[in-house]
Amino acid sequence: MATVKLDMQEAQTRLSRHVTALKQGDRILLYRRNAPVAEIRLLPEANKQPRPVGLGKGLVEIPDSFFDPLPDDILDLFEGKSN
Repeated sequence: MATVKLDMQEAQTRLSRHVTALKQGDRILLYRRNAPVAEIRLLPEANKQPRPVGLGKGLVEIPDSFFDPLPDDILDLFEGKSN
């Protein structure tokens, strides 16, 4: 794990080069007036496999009443109408 310390001037001119050289676990610390202000790290690798469909099947049961129309007083609230 490597740590690169850059002041703001160096970051403005060479940040792209330093980010390109980052490896997992490395970090870049940005300094302003010799005080650390930010840290840059690589994000974890994105999952390249598609997510399987149906992982939550059977975990939730939606009753038929869920699809019933809303009562008029509740519907009025959603539409911004006053009682």
